Amino acid sequence: MKNLFKFKKTLIMIIGVLLCLSGFMGCSSTYDPSTDSRGQSVEDSNSNNILLTNPNTNDDISISNIPEYSGEDYIILNNNIPNFSESDLTTTSFEEYAPLDDLGRCGVAYSNIGTDIMPTEKRESISSVKPSGWKSAEYPTDVIKGKYLYNRSHLIGFQLTAENANERNLITGTRYFNATLMLPYENMVADYIKETNNHVLYRVTPVFKGNNLVATGVQIEAKSVEDNGEGIEFNVFIYNIQPGITIDYATGDSALSGEEITKTEPSNTSSNPTTNNSNTSTSSTEKTVIRGNSNSKIYHCPGQRDYENMADSKFLVNFNSEQEAIDAGYRKASR
Repeated sequence: MKNLFKFKKTLIMIIGVLLCLSGFMGCSSTYDPSTDSRGQSVEDSNSNNILLTNPNTNDDISISNIPEYSGEDYIILNNNIPNFSESDLTTTSFEEYAPLDDLGRCGVAYSNIGTDIMPTEKRESISSVKPSGWKSAEYPTDVIKGKYLYNRSHLIGFQLTAENANERNLITGTRYFNATLMLPYENMVADYIKETNNHVLYRVTPVFKGNNLVATGVQIEAKSVEDNGEGIEFNVFIYNIQPGITIDYATGDSALSGEEITKTEPSNTSSNPTTNNSNTSTSSTEKTVIRGNSNSKIYHCPGQRDYENMADSKFLVNFNSEQEAIDAGYRKASR
């Protein structure tokens, strides 16, 4: 079993090397997180910088100097070693979510994940939460599968801590960031815990530049407890990007790459996830869309049981009508 998860760790490192052809990862680095009083990591803050120290060049770089996204989806930090101390390691499961800051942005999400806090029921709707920078933006399906640019992205995935509409655990993340970049790490941790019954210390830190409402990306740190990192151990920074799309991280506005971004009115931001204003803040176009599941080949109409649950599914395919879904080989959900 240990060999299996050692292999998974090695595989991630190999993939990182192949992705980072520019030589990012030829230099080891240490990542020293600093957060404000709410646990919010902030770029461009004079007193609360997250520092990258590169010993090969003796450069101390604040998180604001991490290179702009240029095709490298993530950076491995501190030789893939998370910043946990020995005293942090515990076999008691817990969850901690920092309060939202004054701009309504999430802070650090921190958990010691065990089977006792993993989900035992199906995920509920999270559409009542409008994270900072949330915009309902759709693009052609040849650009974004499923049309919609943004997901309500869990900092700590639902499959790990069973959090539903927790506003302290949901950020505005692109579909690519959520379903392609973060999900493999979450699944690896979930699989390890289920197979070993061990715990994994897990911390996700969203990073915002200045007063930006959309995170530049997130740092994810993880370490398995009972085997002291033999099964799971990584420390990565993942960029919140979507291929083919340019994003204004200050507001959440976006455009096709090469086109000018048009400013839009901000979506209503819910600071109380129990207040469901999703119907009043969603465009009429989005209300009438048919949501298909490419895995089951079943489509869901507005008002059906699993319609809202499909919004952030990695299998989401949107159709403009039921007939379009039927023509594509889908059948309607029974309820």
